Order: sequence, then structure tokens, then C-alpha cells
Amino acid sequence: MMIGRDSLGSFEEVRQREWLVTNGIGGFASGTVGLVNTRRYHGLLVASLRPPVERTVMVSKLDLVVRYAGVSTRLATNEYADGTIDPHGFCHLDSFRLDGSIPVWTWVIGDALLEQRIWMAHGLNTTYVAFTLMRAGAPLVIHAQPLCAYRDYHAHHRGLYDMDVQSVDHGVQIIAYPGARPYRLMQESGDCSLSPQWHWNFKHRVESERGLDDVEDLFSPALLRLELNPGDSTAVVMTAEAGPPSDSARALQQERLRQRRLLPTAPAPQWIGQLHLAADQFIVERRDAAGNLLGQTIIAGYPWFSDWGRDTMIALPGLTLATGRHDIAASILRTFARFVSEGMLPNRFPDAGDAPEYNTVDATLWFFVAIDEYLRKTGDAQLRAELYPVLQIILQAHVRGTRYGIKADAGDGLLFAGQPGVQLTWMDAKVGEWVVTPRIGKCVEINALWFNAWMIMSRLAEQQQDAPAAADYAAQAARIRRSFNDRFWFDAGGHLYDVVDGPDGADASLRPNQLFAVSLRYTLLDIERARSVVDVCSSQLWTPVGMRSLSPADPRYVPGYHGGPWERDGAYHQGTVWSWLLGPFATAHLRAYGNADQARARLSGMAAHLRGGCVGQISEIFDAEAPFAPRGCFAQAWGVAEILRAWSDINECELEAGNGAQKQ
Repeated sequence: MMIGRDSLGSFEEVRQREWLVTNGIGGFASGTVGLVNTRRYHGLLVASLRPPVERTVMVSKLDLVVRYAGVSTRLATNEYADGTIDPHGFCHLDSFRLDGSIPVWTWVIGDALLEQRIWMAHGLNTTYVAFTLMRAGAPLVIHAQPLCAYRDYHAHHRGLYDMDVQSVDHGVQIIAYPGARPYRLMQESGDCSLSPQWHWNFKHRVESERGLDDVEDLFSPALLRLELNPGDSTAVVMTAEAGPPSDSARALQQERLRQRRLLPTAPAPQWIGQLHLAADQFIVERRDAAGNLLGQTIIAGYPWFSDWGRDTMIALPGLTLATGRHDIAASILRTFARFVSEGMLPNRFPDAGDAPEYNTVDATLWFFVAIDEYLRKTGDAQLRAELYPVLQIILQAHVRGTRYGIKADAGDGLLFAGQPGVQLTWMDAKVGEWVVTPRIGKCVEINALWFNAWMIMSRLAEQQQDAPAAADYAAQAARIRRSFNDRFWFDAGGHLYDVVDGPDGADASLRPNQLFAVSLRYTLLDIERARSVVDVCSSQLWTPVGMRSLSPADPRYVPGYHGGPWERDGAYHQGTVWSWLLGPFATAHLRAYGNADQARARLSGMAAHLRGGCVGQISEIFDAEAPFAPRGCFAQAWGVAEILRAWSDINECELEAGNGAQKQ
């Protein structure tokens, strides 16, 4: 996946495209293709000190000046508080590409060609910035100036204090303040001269656009000098680990081999293969305060999310099952099962490592779906036996009633949830005390999931040889299905109500939530109603990069996602396009019409997006109108996952249909 000189010639072009590398424990490095930091989250070493949280920006960037053939050329780009952009190093870029998921820059300096690539050691808070002089008529010297910090990745950093800088073998060690984690910058060749000094007023323009504070100061501990002859390679290594890092050549080989094993074995379009690599970036370890491994989990999105229960359960089938990583799926399911409380899965593990938060109604129901999909793929009787009692407890708690008014209605069997001031569904935007889409009542997707949970339990009870329970679960599912069809069908619109039994009665807003009544494995609608839902959503909500969260015909519709927190959260679910919903739409289309080619075509518009936004990744959201500019998190787990899951499911259904035709 390469971007050539013709798309790298302006500041706007290189600052809007981003890149991401990760380390499998919550740490990451990210920035723009033009190497100008535009977010507080950009950095070369964003270490996770308590995996996968306590993410700390240690090294923000590495500014380069190269001297070749008697001429000095600055390859850095920075923007300052007064709007000054200096230098304009991006002008020397010849190309940007991904080597797997490793970003690679190529600069032209005179007749020389210099290549830079950045990656992290898997499982370690260690970043490599490697240089290779691909072509030159003489040696080339790199003067590299690290610009450092030590701050929470959600914050900004201002100077006015001294960091402790000490010489170590091949580089420097930095201790920001007493008690801070030491980190080191080392070079594989050349020399290092200490020159501690502050650099002031770097501007992060995306933070300005988001209505947030946008300026920080950075600390430069030393100047690194590297000399390269034609064909030579060397690297700068940044690490928060105590031991000696591997040399860059060996580390690069290990990472390339690791990534190669992640690629699909069956024939697939190149962009689907790239998504297999993208999927890997969200799978991380969760450890306790002592550093002991608790299991695997899923980062909901980069750069600012940690692991969320809802996102994890939605993303699990696509990130792990569609990519053949069944052992990781089992680990994630066991990890979250440990945190079930009052019949609920946690919605969020706070960054500070505090107690989990349980303000969600759907995460727990998606848990059933994730388990069912895992068991269908693996037939893992041991995990089924472990989790079956947990799922029984969850259903009992929901029937009896649990937090936030979540309780099955004894009259119709449907699930009610919500109370004033709380947002429990995936449409969870809240600014201060304003809950933008409260959706108190019986929500359409929640009850589609509720029905699926009972159907799944009936199947599991049969497999556990618990016939009476299986019959009871199936009977309750049938009751829910009847009530759902009686209560949710909005005949005048030819689609489903979004909420019934809310404070203001039934809500007929046209939203994509109704797709789950068709897309989930156990569908609730007959074929005529299913097609009507798909057709209405197709005509008003579908875009090539996702589904609008509200119909453009609705007076509350907001076409763009801009401004400060109030404006952005007010638009978040009021029209803004969500990438993850493209998967359910494609699956619903397949279930309604049975045409695999048409279903895949509804996904393929995402291929072009992999060259924009964060290259090789899928953005969280997009503006609701063309050109559908990417917004929000630049890499979102369920966006990647749902494309992979839907693609895999469509292929599987097509194969089953073909096998059925052959048998006939």
C-alpha cells in the first residue's frame, strides 16, 4: 500500500493522513505521514505502564537534519502556536508505504534516497526508528533531535522543570521526576552529545479543531549523530524497558515474521489482507497491578480508548474468529467472565486502573453472541461448560432486574432499560448532564440481542444435555419474538420503531439499530419485513463507509461532525456515519436477499478509505455527507472487525449454498 509523491506535496495532504504501530500491551506509536504531530496522542513512544492502560507519552518525535554532499536538509515538520509551520521537511518525501503494518518513508535528498521505518517490539514498550541509505554517491550524516515528554496521553505537557538526563551506553536515560519510569534513547551507531533544553509552543491542530487545548512544550535531552554509507542501516531505539533491546535488524525480522503469520491463508483481496494486520493492533494483554497476566482483551480504538466491554464483544468475532485466532478469543471471553457483576459485563476499564464501570445494557448481551460464534467455530466443550453457568446467572439477573432499571417486562417478555441521566446503549453520547440519545425504554437492537440470548441458551442447554432448560429457553424466545413483531413494527414507515414504551411512547426515528433484527443469527422478522427494513436503511442510511446514525429527513439530523465537545457529541449519533455498522448492514442484506456479490459490494467502498485517514486502518466515524471525511478515533476495533466478520460470513454462506446446490 503506497502513497506517491503526487499525494504528498502539500501540508494539508500529509497532515491529514496518519499512521499507527502497536506493541500488543496497549502501548503505541502514531503520527502523521508528514511527521508533524497534530494530536496530543501522537508520539514515537507512548508506553503502557500498566497494560493495557496508564499510557504515557515519553518520546513525542524525532526531528531530523541530514547533511549530504555539503548541504544540510531539514526533514522535520512542526507547527507552532502562532501558526508558523517550520521546517517543511515533507517537501522532500518521495513516498510513504506500509510494509505489512510497518510505516516506511522514503526521502529524496539530492541524488540520495533515504528510507525510514518505525515499529515496536511486540510485548515491550520499545520503539525502533530505523534508517537505510538506499542510494547515494557519498556518506550521509543524520543529526537526530529527540523531543520528549512524560505525561498522560490525554494531557498536554508544559515545561519549566528539569528532567534528569544521564549518559548510558550508546545514548541517554531520562527520569522526568523522582518516581517516574526511566526511559532510554539509544543509537546503534554514531555518537550522542548531551544538550538538555526545552522547545516551546508546539501546536496540535486537530486538538484546536476539536475545541480543546492545543499547545505543549517538549524537552530535548541530547543530539544524536548517525553516519551512513550507501547500503548501510542503523537505528535509534527508544525504550521504557529495563533490559537491553534487541538490535534493529533482528527485531525487524521478528516483527515481519510475526505479521506474516497473521495474513489470510485463503485467497482474498489485498485490502482484506491489510485488515487482518489492522485487526492485530487491537488485541492486547490485560495485566494486574503486579504485572501478572490476566488474559487477552481488545483496545476499542486508537488513539484514546482503552478496552470496553461492548466494543470487545462486538469486535471479538471479526478480530479473532474471522482471522483464525481462536485461542485469543477464548482468552478474551474468560477475561471478561471474571468481571461479571450483578449479571452484567463491565462497559469500561478506566485508564487509571480503578474499578470497572457497568453502565451498559448491551455489552452483556453481545457476550452471548460472541460465545455462540466462538463455540460454532471451535466446538470447545470445556469453555462451554465453564461459561454456561455464568450465562444462566446473567439471564436470571436480567429477568429479576439489575442496575439502571434493566429488567424483563413480565407482561411481554421484552427487556426494558434506562433511567434519567444515564446512557446505556451504544448511542451513549453525554455532555455534562445532557444525555443526547437517552433511549429509555425497550430498544430495538437490545431486544434483538435479548431474543438471540435466549435462543443461544436453548442451544447451549441442549449441548449440555439439559433438555428441560432448553425447552424453557426456547419457549421464552418464542414469546419474545411474538411480542417483538407485535410491538416494534412501524407500518407507516415500513421499518421498526427505535424504542417502544419510552417516556414519550414509541420512537419511530429511522436509525440503523433495527438492522440487528435481521443481521443477527436468529432473525426476528419474516422475509417481507426483513427486506423492507433493509431497503429503507439502504435508501436513507447507507454510505460507502458506514451507516448514518439518523435519517437525513429527520429535523435533528446533523450532517457534519465538527466543533467542541458539545457540538461533536450532539452530532455523534444524530447523523454521523459509523463504520462498524457496515458489517451488520451487509449481513442483513445477505439474509434478506441471499446475493453474496451484492452483500460484498456493500463493503468494498471501505477499500479506498485504507489509503486515507490512518493508512491501513478504519476510522471510527465519518461526516454524514460526501466526501465523508473521517472523524473520531483514527483506528476503531469494531470498524475493522465488522468488515472482516461480514466478509467471512458472506463467503461462508456462499460456500454452504454452493455445497447445497452440488448435493442436489
